[in-house]
Amino acid sequence: MIHPTAVSDSVLPDDIEIGPYAVIGPEVQFGKGVRIGPHAYVTGSAIIGDSVSIGPSAVIGTDPQDLKYDGERTEVIIGSGTVIREFANINRGTIKSGRTVVGSNCLIMAFVHIAHDCVIGDRVILANSVNMAGHVEIGNDVTIGGVVPVHQFVRIGDHAMIGGGYRVSKDVPPFVLAGGAPLSVLALNKIGLQRKGFDRERLDNLNKVFRYLFREEGTLTSKARSLNESTAASDDEKKLAFFILSSSRGVIS
Repeated sequence: MIHPTAVSDSVLPDDIEIGPYAVIGPEVQFGKGVRIGPHAYVTGSAIIGDSVSIGPSAVIGTDPQDLKYDGERTEVIIGSGTVIREFANINRGTIKSGRTVVGSNCLIMAFVHIAHDCVIGDRVILANSVNMAGHVEIGNDVTIGGVVPVHQFVRIGDHAMIGGGYRVSKDVPPFVLAGGAPLSVLALNKIGLQRKGFDRERLDNLNKVFRYLFREEGTLTSKARSLNESTAASDDEKKLAFFILSSSRGVIS
């Protein structure tokens, strides 16, 4: 299961698969059923969950690309069932948070870069050449199209979808489909929500709140504050309102 040309200084589980010329550092911890492709490099204080697949020439756990980093011990954590494809690069955290986190059952496609202190939720899809700066937060069930740069400290809410080739410099609310230059809210991510099991009643309610927030007159902040104060607002409405009101970078609209 371990190719004779692979090099490892770590304690390895019996069921791990490691391809030719892969290199594993001494502090790496592995769950069960991990597969590592040829020429991959996994190092630092990396914690790799069960059934993770790491593609050829992927690099995980290297020092953060941050001039303030001074050699402190930090981690990168990869959740169970996540697939990391060719030449992806995931850096450890800095002293700011201590860790970079990728959730479970994610698909990280080729040439994706996930920088220091990023936190990515579960079931996230990052298409080829998505490049994330430090401290980015991505919720659950998010999809980002190819060749998308994401500015540092940006947040992307649950179930959002961002079209390929667009620049993300502000926060992207939950449940929306975003695109254009500058990036803006195009529609409710209806197809994505249907695929995740949202029923008609929930979709209709989200469509109403979407029109209220992003299509009716008034400032986004004042409308979000009104929703947040409403005792009749649903959990989805509260989530949208809280996301908008808690933004520090501003929210696309």
